[in-house]
Amino acid sequence: MDGETQLEVTAHASLADIDPVDWDACACPEAADGPPTDPFTTYRFLFALEQSGSVGPGTGWQPHYLLVRAGGEVIAAAPLYAKGHSQGEYIFDHNWAHAFERAGGQYYPKLQVAVPFTPATGRRFLTRPGWEDAGRAGLVQGAVQVAENGGLSSVHVTFCTEEEAERGAQMGLLHRITQQFHWMNRGYADFDGFLASLASRKRKAIRRERRQAQAFGGEIVNLTGDDLRPEHWDAFWTFYQDTGARKWGQPYLTRRFFDIVQETMRDDVLLVLALRDGHPIAGALNFIGRDALFGRYWGCIEHHPCLHFELCYYQAIDAAIACGLSRVEAGAQGDHKLARGYLPVATHSLHWLADPGFSEAVANYLEAERDAMEDEIEVLTSYGPFRKPDVEEQE
Repeated sequence: MDGETQLEVTAHASLADIDPVDWDACACPEAADGPPTDPFTTYRFLFALEQSGSVGPGTGWQPHYLLVRAGGEVIAAAPLYAKGHSQGEYIFDHNWAHAFERAGGQYYPKLQVAVPFTPATGRRFLTRPGWEDAGRAGLVQGAVQVAENGGLSSVHVTFCTEEEAERGAQMGLLHRITQQFHWMNRGYADFDGFLASLASRKRKAIRRERRQAQAFGGEIVNLTGDDLRPEHWDAFWTFYQDTGARKWGQPYLTRRFFDIVQETMRDDVLLVLALRDGHPIAGALNFIGRDALFGRYWGCIEHHPCLHFELCYYQAIDAAIACGLSRVEAGAQGDHKLARGYLPVATHSLHWLADPGFSEAVANYLEAERDAMEDEIEVLTSYGPFRKPDVEEQE
């Protein structure tokens, strides 16, 4: 690129104002020869959120999508939202909000560069190949400018890649490290191959859980693509409503969202259903990336021992092995995943705070938090279920 090229940054209230080809040329250029690395930043996923009313007026997620142009060509994009709360983010800043407001500030609204309701790592500064540095710089400057023009407290870039976090920190943004639990495929031929890598006690525990789960009195089916039918989404909507009401007070996604997914993304999803007498009683929804399976939602209308573990974790491992995927990302939180072969990994976010004093205080906090988080990941990994040769020999 020409270092003297002038960049133009614009904000847009709807993806309907943006050419899908321009957006996806930045979000998923690799999709020209296969699935996107990250299905969540594709035009079709973000537009499904918007078209369905899951984001937009009344949701606390108001779109301000950013585009960067060079010579009239779109070279970068970012999913930017004005937020009136901190729900649906999974990088928790409620304490920051309380502290700032106790000091007399107004934390909300704020800006969020994120995929709503989706704690999955992926690029947040979407750039055409060859425009990474200029595109990222333009997007960061654009987001900060939107915040400053509106008198907003902050900009938050959540679940970005490690590379983006490092480059963002070099630009002066605050870097935060949190953690999730991911399952990594070490070239297993099948689920038994995975089990063979575990300590014998953990191996037996997982086998026992799978037997208990599969004794619920029915069958488990995996559905994707044209095998999915509207009635499957009717059933899953019931599951999702129950889980959403219990965990968040109300579901984040609307019923229309799942209809749009059926129309435009059914090849990108894996829906695991437990059927009893032919009727779905529980289900887990996954999205399929180029090299990862992303577990997103679970719900049920009947409770059976270990069925949650089977549908969300073990079926996902089976599917990842069968499809040759390198990992399963099972969503936010959950130390219970450790015993089931999901190990802690660092997740990254970036933050810009307008108030200098508040920014300094948060920077000091994040430095200590990063050290503590790195130590915690190391300790938890050491408690993982995988075989330790010297111990295994004694057993």
